[in-house]
Amino acid sequence: MDVKIEAGWKEILQDEFTKTYFLQIVNFLKAEKLAGKTIYPPGGLIFNAFDSTPFQGVKAVLLGQDPYHGPGQAHGLSFSVPYGIPPPPSLINIYKELQADTGLPIPNHGNLANWAEQGVLLLNASLTVRANEPMSHSKIGWAEFTNAVITKISKLKQNTVFLLWGRFAQEKQVLIDETKHLVLKAAHPSPFSADKGFFGCRCFSKTNEYLGNNGLKPIDWKIPLHQAKESFA
Repeated sequence: MDVKIEAGWKEILQDEFTKTYFLQIVNFLKAEKLAGKTIYPPGGLIFNAFDSTPFQGVKAVLLGQDPYHGPGQAHGLSFSVPYGIPPPPSLINIYKELQADTGLPIPNHGNLANWAEQGVLLLNASLTVRANEPMSHSKIGWAEFTNAVITKISKLKQNTVFLLWGRFAQEKQVLIDETKHLVLKAAHPSPFSADKGFFGCRCFSKTNEYLGNNGLKPIDWKIPLHQAKESFA
């Protein structure tokens, strides 16, 4: 089927789009909409992570579990929220570690698009969710699709950093060839676990050290301030 996604990814993933499981995802989402269910993110943003970070530009992969399930939160980038939406607790903890690790200021918003544009693939294992029902689409086939994405990156690219935060993300380690990529593991930044190995992980500086050592331009982790009345710092 003809999936609207960044051209490089479309070429890499074309085989997946014709497989039975992917057609089942499409049919499931259509049925959900016909039944009047609200699905996040909006249809045009389901593949936002891929459109924001073309395949050729991927330097790092930050793996989340599933999209935020509250109104206006999900926009297709893991851990990120659009401008005007208060950063959720996990993202606030990410900012705290970023500041402790690099000295960068905590942004006044939760939009991580600047990271995505520099090569950080902000990938959720499930790309959709039913409103107010976390993990509600985790069994519909998305895991097979995003496992294929991780496998393709591992196989076809060199010197990519995989940021695996929490047990769920770390289960994907088996898909990664660690002879040619770097895996950085830490606890999940959730308030329930951040103090059990996320704080102090120094994943941001370690990512840049690895990229630099392999001749790649480091990520500028500083997130530009958003010129708006809201401030959530």
